[in-house]
Amino acid sequence: MSSSARLLDGKVAVITGAARGQGRSHALTLARHGASILALDVCRRVSSASYEPATSADLEQTAHLVQELGGRIITGEVDVRDQQALADVVRSGAQTLGGLDIAIANAGVNVWTSLLDADEDDPWDDTIGTNLTGAYNTLRAVAPIMVDGGRGGSIILTSSAGGLKAIPGMIAYAASKFGVTGLMRAAALELGQYNIRVNTVHPWAVDTPMGGMPAYGEKLLADNPSYADSFKQILHDPEVASAQDISDAVLFLASPMSRTITGVALPVDQGNTIV
Repeated sequence: MSSSARLLDGKVAVITGAARGQGRSHALTLARHGASILALDVCRRVSSASYEPATSADLEQTAHLVQELGGRIITGEVDVRDQQALADVVRSGAQTLGGLDIAIANAGVNVWTSLLDADEDDPWDDTIGTNLTGAYNTLRAVAPIMVDGGRGGSIILTSSAGGLKAIPGMIAYAASKFGVTGLMRAAALELGQYNIRVNTVHPWAVDTPMGGMPAYGEKLLADNPSYADSFKQILHDPEVASAQDISDAVLFLASPMSRTITGVALPVDQGNTIV
């Protein structure tokens, strides 16, 4: 791709949950388009999710892949639930990279459980803490820098199809992602006067470690056939989205192509939210 075709030359982007999956894909996509990247991840287990957490080696690999593209990247290990630590690393990274234009609050967890099955391992606090409070903390960390910088910006929060319609078996996840959608709309109203746009993307099933169906989910659906309607979709090619499918939507929202778009909940969901 020629430099003239790049959409984000001179821009600086912070991405949480960047060690692998959608976050890594976002980092690579934005770097291909000229953005410098501040890639953040907790790189340890923060919930009782059945999938393995990202590691420091995963985050290092993200950095290596961005550098192979000729991109500039700084990494940091931080828990988005820790507001002060997150704010410190974002401010330091923005100072090193020359400001902040784009923020992608992508860090998240998903622990399957139903209301009736919740027990002492109830994932509510971990899920709300990472997915919703983490997104709020990211907004708190990035918005003052963007306002002070005076050059506007684009903030993209990763919600879910489960943030537009409820999904059985993921009650804490659905609550957190509905919260992210409301958070986005309130932030868009407050930050628009500074030419800072705030939007959400809403994936359905994505081919990442977090996106798989655990044994508990399979059993829950088998025991409750009525739940199947919540998992239908219109498009079946692909049956499951790639991380790049989501990154293409993120690139659109991060770039001047969407300069008049704010406060929008963008489904990237194979049509799941309308069936």
